[in-house]
Amino acid sequence: MAETGFYVFEPPGEVHTLLVPEDCPEMITFFNITGCMIYLDEANNHVGYEDVFTKIDMCRVHYEKVGLGGGFVDQFIR
Repeated sequence: MAETGFYVFEPPGEVHTLLVPEDCPEMITFFNITGCMIYLDEANNHVGYEDVFTKIDMCRVHYEKVGLGGGFVDQFIR
């Protein structure tokens, strides 16, 4: 179990569950992901995924919602 200040490396294909203790008032986690995240339910059935394209789509929706326009994300894409 990782705690404050820990570094965790997970190789591709690794399955894990991120849990935040109930007595934790705030948690900030940084993920450096290359490739796609595949989401599984408790029975290991595929229930979704995220990749660079779905992340860009989420950013477009967010920037549109906060008044910057969906195209705001384009400045971050080479």
